[in-house]
Amino acid sequence: MDFRRSAPGRFGKRLNPPLFLYRAKAGLIPTNLVRCGTSMTPIRKISGISPPEVATTHKNTDFDGLASVVAATLLYPGSVAVLPKTLNPNVKGFLSIHKDLFETYTFDDVRLDKVRRLIVVDINRWNRLGRIGRLKSKNPLEVILWDHHGNDGDISASIAYQEEIGATITLMIREIKKRGTTITPIQATLFLAGIYEDTGHLTFPATTAEDAYAAAFLLEKKADLNIVGAFLRPAYGEKQKNILFDMLRCAKRVNLNGYRVSINKLSIEGHVDSLAVVIRMYREILNVDAAFGIFYNSERQTCMVIGRSGIDGIDVGSIMKSLGGGGHPSAGSAMIKSANPDAVEEMIRELIRGNQQSSVQISDLMSFPVATVSAETSMEQVARILRQKGYTGLPVMDRGKIVGVVSRRDFRKIRKESQLEAPVKAFMSTNVVTISPGKSPMQAARMMVKHDVGRLPVVDQGKIIGIITRSDTMMYFYDQLPD
Repeated sequence: MDFRRSAPGRFGKRLNPPLFLYRAKAGLIPTNLVRCGTSMTPIRKISGISPPEVATTHKNTDFDGLASVVAATLLYPGSVAVLPKTLNPNVKGFLSIHKDLFETYTFDDVRLDKVRRLIVVDINRWNRLGRIGRLKSKNPLEVILWDHHGNDGDISASIAYQEEIGATITLMIREIKKRGTTITPIQATLFLAGIYEDTGHLTFPATTAEDAYAAAFLLEKKADLNIVGAFLRPAYGEKQKNILFDMLRCAKRVNLNGYRVSINKLSIEGHVDSLAVVIRMYREILNVDAAFGIFYNSERQTCMVIGRSGIDGIDVGSIMKSLGGGGHPSAGSAMIKSANPDAVEEMIRELIRGNQQSSVQISDLMSFPVATVSAETSMEQVARILRQKGYTGLPVMDRGKIVGVVSRRDFRKIRKESQLEAPVKAFMSTNVVTISPGKSPMQAARMMVKHDVGRLPVVDQGKIIGIITRSDTMMYFYDQLPD
């Protein structure tokens, strides 16, 4: 089958996005017979929006996420489609035109206390589900998972359909074919958009033969390539063009593990859509194996990290998971709060180099015994200890428990000399981030980046037994450990 030729729609060969909807409204198809759930079943509204079964997906929903949610309502009759408020711009445009054909709700519409079964698609992490992630602690709750990102995640499902394949919707089409479930042309079109988006029109390295077979099946079901093409066109405007030009002006190529890589840091203001499109174009223009964009928003104190890879040797999805995000081998992203862009860049470099050894633990690198100060120690005494010992920070203890950490930068809070006599508890940071001795150096570095701290007290069974600093982890990553 020729995947380049548009398959004829039920109502003609050229079916523009709005026409399916308009013809339904004109009576050519009864609108109550086309919905995201079971085909040829009248649309029903859920009284009080208290459904026992909910199908949902990740924030910033893409076409694979939307398609998989819709497919879930076909495979689990009685479930309702619940979408996050944040949608990919192209998905938002698709739904705005076809909203009469797809019955969807938002998290705010659903009474979570009534949910008994949760069908999660295209994601395996609670923190990316948005508000509905509150169901994590609900009991009883049956969780059914459909995901193509492998087994990395924290959702413990009652039933899991997981396989590394081009798109989650491909897995669900396998089940749709097995059951002989009827799908409408517009559903087939949406499903095809999900496959094409996640596989780069069947060109990404993670694409499998089954993705291509699923695409062929959907074309046989009258999926319309005109609609798919219309909504998969990148949303590339003036903002995106300016960001791409700024990145190209300061672009640098480096060689990491024999791969040509470009990592670019850029400060942005406000919300900018389609940064993934910018990174894809950036990689193609520079002709590098992988490209990463670190977009820093100083107002929100966040770093949006987006990566694209064109080779098997650099798994972007794995790198992003280490940064708290996710993705596929060829594409991924992560949102990091209160992080230094330079530290994020170094983290990406080390993850690509891959020189972290799981056999080495924090207990092998930490310093001990640990010098501490009491909460009543004056800032002047703390300054003296830091100078004498050459430390950059100290844990603060009270009755045998760690209650804070004081560092050199806390002295910036002092405005007059008399404040040096004040106790350290008035200036210390009380947001203490600790680590256990069995963790790896990479996990320590990840925590330091996430929380923007330079040291982590090592705690075992409630007692502080050591401390590891940013310098300790960097010495390890640069192979400077003593023999």
